Amino acid sequence: MLEAALSLLILIGALFVFIGSLGLVRLNDFYTRLHGPTKATTLGVGSLLIASAVHFSSQGDGLSLHEILVTLFLFITAPVSAHLLSKAALHLRLRSPVQAPSLVDEAGSGPGAGKQVTPSPRAP
Repeated sequence: MLEAALSLLILIGALFVFIGSLGLVRLNDFYTRLHGPTKATTLGVGSLLIASAVHFSSQGDGLSLHEILVTLFLFITAPVSAHLLSKAALHLRLRSPVQAPSLVDEAGSGPGAGKQVTPSPRAP
């Protein structure tokens, strides 16, 4: 039963890592490329590390804390580093090549239909 649970954790982890890697390769701009590894790959590596901790803890050598500590470190540092990278990109005014949505109200009915909508100013 334990081997089946470990196999499931390893397959789930490998699937998440693969999806995160595909996201890094296939997505177009910096911001969407940042999303793939920080979400999917973090869950994938976390699942693999939990499977490793359960396996080595069940071998009779006691509780394996190394993998648990690495998992906690990963779950804490990955979102923080992604946030810092995105803030740096915003500070450098890195543009996305994806077309921004139109700011024109095209509902066609009611007062102000077809009127240009002005975005609110951003604080520096």
